[in-house]
Amino acid sequence: MPVVARLDEVPAMGKKLIQIAGQEILLVNLKGTIYAVENECPHQGAPMSGALLKDTYLSCPRHGYRFELKDGSCKEHPECRLKTWPVRVEDNEIIVDLA
Repeated sequence: MPVVARLDEVPAMGKKLIQIAGQEILLVNLKGTIYAVENECPHQGAPMSGALLKDTYLSCPRHGYRFELKDGSCKEHPECRLKTWPVRVEDNEIIVDLA
């Protein structure tokens, strides 16, 4: 599993866009917990790097679909799910499990 960033590179309540194996992945720091999600909204492909971070979810900048960070689910539109990956933080390094 690759180290993709350092913890201090993702600001509190902020995001950092990274690229792994040709895929854009958005790292999100929600109250000290790091999440990794795809950068493309499954509804119409809007970049999630422009999404608003609220409570426990990201709100798509195009149509406001709200995706839970823990599992990518969208209560209002269950047919749309944002892809997520498991994340570990070791010695201030963020590790994403792409398997």
